[in-house]
Amino acid sequence: MKAKYLKEFFTFPDILIMSILFLISLSITLSEWYVLKTWVALVAGMIGYAASEYLFHRFLFHLKPPRNPFFLQMLKRLHYDHHADPNNLHLLFLPVWYSLPLIAGTGAICYLLTSDAIITNAFVTGVIGFLLFYEWTHYIAHRPVQPISPWGRWMKKLHLWHHFKNEHYWYGVTSPVFDVMLGTYKNEQDVEKSSTVRDLERRWDKDVEL
Repeated sequence: MKAKYLKEFFTFPDILIMSILFLISLSITLSEWYVLKTWVALVAGMIGYAASEYLFHRFLFHLKPPRNPFFLQMLKRLHYDHHADPNNLHLLFLPVWYSLPLIAGTGAICYLLTSDAIITNAFVTGVIGFLLFYEWTHYIAHRPVQPISPWGRWMKKLHLWHHFKNEHYWYGVTSPVFDVMLGTYKNEQDVEKSSTVRDLERRWDKDVEL
């Protein structure tokens, strides 16, 4: 792994902000390392983000283009434009204006359910930690970098199929578990090339053959 890619990743503004927030929340979490509920909440946050990674990607980011111009531009920034220009670094990462409100809302719900600041902070730590893992995996998939592990190489291959073969499959970025569970994992050789894989806005055009 070349140092320039590590620098490029961690100095990108959105990643830098999330990394700082992660270190702050992690330091608070580690101050309660001896409490079992801390680790349970941490793992729950990671699992929660892993599930949302797939669900948001499939059902929000690939949503039919909204009629409202504001929401259309929002969706274009979040994902449509990323499919049109997959290797553009400025379209690769989730913007903080999207991530921070979701994390804050999730943390608020967790606190309302538990009335426990320790559990809430640990849960949020898990969420942010897995978000950064997602961002790193996604980053590596789109940069000229060979992942070190067989798992990483496999996930990179699946994600590139999603971008260059067919956008209807392989939504998972860090794991194919939910693709397998929900029927969007296929053998690449059994899937036809989609004509809209680089233009998600045209997926619902009647004259387009998928």
